[in-house]
Amino acid sequence: MTRFLLDSGPGQKIAESRLIAVLVVHQVDDALHIAEALLKGGVNVMELTLRTPVAIDALRAIRKSFPDMTAGIGTILKTEQVDEVLEAGGDFGVSPGFNSGVVRYAQQQGLPFAPGVMTPTDIDQALIEHDCQLLKFFPAGSSGGLPHLKNIAAPYKHLNPKFIPLGGVTPDNLRTYLASDLIAAVGGSWLAPADVIAEKNWTRIEANARHARELANI
Repeated sequence: MTRFLLDSGPGQKIAESRLIAVLVVHQVDDALHIAEALLKGGVNVMELTLRTPVAIDALRAIRKSFPDMTAGIGTILKTEQVDEVLEAGGDFGVSPGFNSGVVRYAQQQGLPFAPGVMTPTDIDQALIEHDCQLLKFFPAGSSGGLPHLKNIAAPYKHLNPKFIPLGGVTPDNLRTYLASDLIAAVGGSWLAPADVIAEKNWTRIEANARHARELANI
């Protein structure tokens, strides 16, 4: 069984970076340009979501061209997708919600995996039943943000779970999230939004990454 630990492997890199760029890409070449821009801006962790058919191919290309990038896959909904991610060399996997079958399979196959949570029941199942120490808090903004997370995590805080908020994280609230000892890192699409990718404005993505890095380091 593989646990997603913050003191070794991909978990350590995520904890050190404190930033995860979440991407929806439609072309493999775009993904390579984005990865390069992010690295130039100081962001070395990215999550490619399985919302487009090119995500796995993009992951494979990034792992080959940019070995310094910690690259994982999000929106994992089925066990067979776990196999695809591992075959492509993915560093970690993420799901929007909690599916016990997918979590258990990912752990058995050796893929560091962070399921999505937004209720105490979710945390209980992920942390207590499946020993998931690193959890995705999603959707962070619409569910109440950091105040909501503090409330639902309070009964479990002595067990030291760590969270990655996604959905509603912006440069304006990034530092507020990162100031909490509940937070391992923050993720979001604002680093490489869809319109900027469509414009192929790689310089803008580099600038976004650089700004986020400056905020995260303060």
